[in-house]
Amino acid sequence: MTDRSSESTDYDVVIVGGGPAGCAAGVFTARYGLETAVFDRGAAPLRRCAHLENYLGFPAGIDIDSFYDLIHAQVEEAGCDLVADTVDTVDRGDDTERFVVDPQDAASVTATVVVAATWYDGEYLRPLGGDAMFETHDHDGEEHEHFDPAYADADGRTPIDGLYVASPAGQRSTQAVVAAGHGAHVGRCVLADRRREEGYPDGVAEHYDWLRRDAEFSGEWNDRDRWRDWFDDEAGEDHGLSDERYERLRERYIDRAFETRVSETSADERSRRGLGRLLETIGTDRVLDAIDDETIEAYVRRRRSGETGTD
Repeated sequence: MTDRSSESTDYDVVIVGGGPAGCAAGVFTARYGLETAVFDRGAAPLRRCAHLENYLGFPAGIDIDSFYDLIHAQVEEAGCDLVADTVDTVDRGDDTERFVVDPQDAASVTATVVVAATWYDGEYLRPLGGDAMFETHDHDGEEHEHFDPAYADADGRTPIDGLYVASPAGQRSTQAVVAAGHGAHVGRCVLADRRREEGYPDGVAEHYDWLRRDAEFSGEWNDRDRWRDWFDDEAGEDHGLSDERYERLRERYIDRAFETRVSETSADERSRRGLGRLLETIGTDRVLDAIDDETIEAYVRRRRSGETGTD
């Protein structure tokens, strides 16, 4: 994790909360090229879970510490700064275009965008929106105040320009796998809004973060003119841009599309590196300790079945 105790940093995006929702949003914004910091105090409700068994990708589930090690390693791999600290307040600074994020121990940082991704009370956001952000309800005869999950819309956008909420988000925050999906969706909305600010028409403002096989660029799709035709169709005629700016954005879009092209050799290399980082993060000793005689026997049976072509 990053030590920010003696420096102040300007970010494009600051995410408050390093659980599934916050990390998913951070992966998308950082991979797009936005300078992103994820603040995590290590006290998410998910840590009360005894064993995580309903998150895709782990056939027999995974312990919570290992899960957090993996998602935090991924946000750092994507390019985020992961800061082990609690955020006390988020407010507007003298420059009303940027937020000032004040952590408990580290130096203050500024950001153009803040994504709230914590399931605690959201009190750190009160300087931005006051009581309008909160709701009260009675519980056992006592009045309690909580951040209102309806303050943000279904895409995480709020009435405050640049502030998004990935969590709390009502029932979308109650299961880790759903929270991660919602966080990714909010991250993509941040990118779509950024692209609209850059001038991209609505039809092409959405960003899809995926890598394409060589075969996806075969035939007509290997021709930039074919991409230009597609862009023109999606952008429509009422974009309101000058010809020069329109052409510049279109070529930038096509450049990004071709940058997603991955050869078979590169895909194999990425696969090997991905497995290597997985083992490195979990720890090879822990992996070896988990392999018992029954696991080895099952592996040998599968290998023999594959070699002989029998079940």
